[in-house]
Amino acid sequence: MSRNFHIAVLECDTPVPAVKNTRGSYGEIFKSLLHKGLENLNPSQNVTPVFTKWDVVASQEYPDLNEVDAILISGSKHTAFKDDEWIVSLVAYVKTFLETANKPAVGICFGHQIIGRALGANVGVSPGGWEISVENIDLNPNGEKLFGLKTLNLHQMHRDAVLEVPQGVLNLGSSPKCQIQGLYKAGRVLSFQAHPEFDSEIMSEIIKVRHSQNVFNDSMYEDGSSRAIKEHDGVIVSSAIWKFVLGQS
Repeated sequence: MSRNFHIAVLECDTPVPAVKNTRGSYGEIFKSLLHKGLENLNPSQNVTPVFTKWDVVASQEYPDLNEVDAILISGSKHTAFKDDEWIVSLVAYVKTFLETANKPAVGICFGHQIIGRALGANVGVSPGGWEISVENIDLNPNGEKLFGLKTLNLHQMHRDAVLEVPQGVLNLGSSPKCQIQGLYKAGRVLSFQAHPEFDSEIMSEIIKVRHSQNVFNDSMYEDGSSRAIKEHDGVIVSSAIWKFVLGQS
């Protein structure tokens, strides 16, 4: 008999207009990715995924800890180490979740940084600067054990980073521009600096917008656009997320 598994997606931003119009909110984008990841696993999982979306920016709404099986904290254009009211509230919620819920938390990019901050790690501007589009991540022994691979190719879109590994948590790998690409604690924490939910369409649109806003210069725009179409391992990461939240890794 299949059982429901409730993942609450904490939406920390809104996709750029072209992406929102075609793909929906970040909750919808993650729903699509996680369905693919679940299908990639053995069908005997007998899990029916249930997704809810929570606007933690404008509405500052959060799920009841007792009514979810896991939380997933999305990426964002915002700065995880700032003290805006909603960011402070988010950090407090995640801290409480990690300390009391005894349930898994997944973080993506900004969400990865929020988890790091909630665990007491220093989060700030990355010494490596911007990391954008498909990049190669070298997995360390912890990451190799989790994925059964030595490297992952994933979309990146960040200038900030977790600058130290929190106590009791493992780093999963690194790239030339970012030394902490993932955090892991069995049954409790799995986070990625990269964006497994992004694909060439999403990445291309973000790069266009940030180029138009003069966030990216012409060179960054051309380089990032050329790599946006590269193959990436988002579905592999999605399957790993399922194994993690189901207690299989």
